[in-house]
Amino acid sequence: MIKIAMVEDDLELADVLTQYLKQYNIEVTNYEEPFLALSSLRLNKYDLIILDLTLPGMDGLDVCKLIVKDYDIPIIISSARSDITDKVTALQLGADDYLPKPYDPRELEVRIKTILRRFNHNSEEMVPEEKKKLFNLDVEKKEITKNGKFIKLTAAEYEVLSLMLKRESFVISREDIFENSGLLNSDYESSGSLAVIINRIRHKIEDNPKEPKYLHTIRGMGYKFTNE
Repeated sequence: MIKIAMVEDDLELADVLTQYLKQYNIEVTNYEEPFLALSSLRLNKYDLIILDLTLPGMDGLDVCKLIVKDYDIPIIISSARSDITDKVTALQLGADDYLPKPYDPRELEVRIKTILRRFNHNSEEMVPEEKKKLFNLDVEKKEITKNGKFIKLTAAEYEVLSLMLKRESFVISREDIFENSGLLNSDYESSGSLAVIINRIRHKIEDNPKEPKYLHTIRGMGYKFTNE
């Protein structure tokens, strides 16, 4: 298990990242206050730190300076501050990477593993192997496979299922699906049409469409796709 300390006062973002990274065997402990994070470093061992720059009580660059001074631990700066000076200063202080917000959680996961691979001599033990995905999306070919077998889909079914795969494990609202799957302003733009598309997809990917294991309906919220 990779253990990460996150210093982030945006609790909603911290929760999203924590839940996303958990599926990759990465345990995140978030600290809203930088002083709490610094105190925790004296008591706990972490493999990496994700550090915001705009924090209550202490600037993130000062936090970075203190961590580098007292600990041998890699740091990823995660910040919405766009000033190039902040980025240069953070890297000069000893941060290992700078990730400007907003970013895709998948990019953060890849950067964590890349840094740990460089940082640790025993990287094969530190960085767990990714779980093999049951469903795979080939964006260039516009193809989706299950266990390596091609799934025959209509254009609308492909657009919906490919969006689900890109956002697996996250709840996607019906409005989000229409807006991001190309169905907006189309003949399919109604909740009834979407339900029909979802039902057709289930018949093509589920062992038992009436008891779906992969494409779940989250009542009052939308849909969630599980790729395991």
